[in-house]
Amino acid sequence: MTDAHTTGPFIAAIDQGTTSSRCIVFDRDGRIVAVEQKEHEQIFPKPGWVEHDATEIWENVQYVVAGAIEKAGITAADVKAIGITNQRETTLLWDKATGEPVHNAIVWQDTRTDALCKELGRNVGQDRFRRETGLPLASYFAGPKIRWMLDNVEGLRERAERGEILFGTMDSWVIWNLTGGTDGGVHVTDVTNASRTMLMNLRGLEWDPKILSSMQIPAEVLPKIRSSAEVYGTAKGGALDGVPVASALGDQQAALFGQTCFSEGEAKSTYGTGTFMLMNTGHEPVNSYNGLLTTVGYRIGTEKPVYALEGSIAVTGSLVQWMRDQMGLIKSAAEIETLASSVDDNGGAYFVPAFSGLFAPYWRADARGVIAGLTRYVTKAHIARAVLEATAWQTREITDAMTKDSGVELTSLKVDGGMTSNNLLMQTLSDFLDAPVVRPMVAETTCLGAAYAAGLAVGFWPDTAALRANWRRAAEWTPRMDAATRDREYKNWLKAVERTMGWIEDEE
Repeated sequence: MTDAHTTGPFIAAIDQGTTSSRCIVFDRDGRIVAVEQKEHEQIFPKPGWVEHDATEIWENVQYVVAGAIEKAGITAADVKAIGITNQRETTLLWDKATGEPVHNAIVWQDTRTDALCKELGRNVGQDRFRRETGLPLASYFAGPKIRWMLDNVEGLRERAERGEILFGTMDSWVIWNLTGGTDGGVHVTDVTNASRTMLMNLRGLEWDPKILSSMQIPAEVLPKIRSSAEVYGTAKGGALDGVPVASALGDQQAALFGQTCFSEGEAKSTYGTGTFMLMNTGHEPVNSYNGLLTTVGYRIGTEKPVYALEGSIAVTGSLVQWMRDQMGLIKSAAEIETLASSVDDNGGAYFVPAFSGLFAPYWRADARGVIAGLTRYVTKAHIARAVLEATAWQTREITDAMTKDSGVELTSLKVDGGMTSNNLLMQTLSDFLDAPVVRPMVAETTCLGAAYAAGLAVGFWPDTAALRANWRRAAEWTPRMDAATRDREYKNWLKAVERTMGWIEDEE
């Protein structure tokens, strides 16, 4: 598989994701040399509960690493560093002496800590820890999930207080096992993953003792917080024996890094099932008053940390799947572009897919999906167009919130993820944002980001300027819509959003 231009050395990136784990081998040009991927089981013990078997995940990680190295036709000696990226917020506690998880990992989507979060909010509510952590109190984050396990697994709190138990998000679990596990495994996390626990102070980048005591989490279980690009330790055993483990970034931050958004105002948006948009806000954390999260973007070695604002949209790609699977209006996801392109506009219809409430910037759990503006004139082609416009308008709302919070105008939007193959959607995005939209050559920006950070840590790439030079654009879209049309359509969209709210009435 290796040919003339892909002679080594290489960087390997492990992406421990929500549905699968994979390993990608990259060359010095940031090109993909080999990929191996394996899915793991999704466990649903009760409605709203989601778990993973961490032992299965570690076995899969070893499998994909060995597979990628074999496919590339190389050995550990050709690999200069390993980078890690991971599904964020998914929470695990394991026994230090045996390496056995004490419970399945509780996945980021899991909502079992809803009631606990309300209780933790006390008389302050959602924003109780927001100033320190940049996050609202929500079941999404890792801190409350740790507390849930300590409260619900027999004898666990005592073991944790005795220092027998380790906590980690999936980066920590993979790094601990890679570097030897029970035989000297390194217990660390990086600043981006730590910033999703609700336990780290954003300014000092240290665990916050006041929050730990409020959440009743013993400090003994916590990993050391390190930068996103530095050598944490060396892989022991397996296909990458002896290779330095040199980066960790939560998946969305890894994509920001892989898209080389190194300057203030540069943003990336990943279009998958849902959508995550991050904007680099420079060396100061920006408090959000518009429903966004403040998070660590990345930190390279001992350099100053770089912060980001993050907005998430619950339903984007999954709306296209819904059109296909539930409505039967299209036979394949790709067909939506053809159908939507057969008409010139939305025919007056607007589709707000608040299927599980609205995420950023509203955070309204009482909202439900709405198609507004229907007349006899509207066909399924208009609805298809409204579906694509929904993703673009939701992105515009987050962009507006980011500008309001940071005072920084969006210069351009770098995009990745499955939906970016839809050219009509990309043009619509550019029209609605009134900014260029750029898609890179290497679509696997999450893995690329982890590889870039690991490569920087070991001097494989000299600096971020070299990474920028490496980043290549595949396509760019520029705005074609006149301002009057844009403003009118946006106003209609916002009217439709209002009509989703208050649908679910509090039944408590």
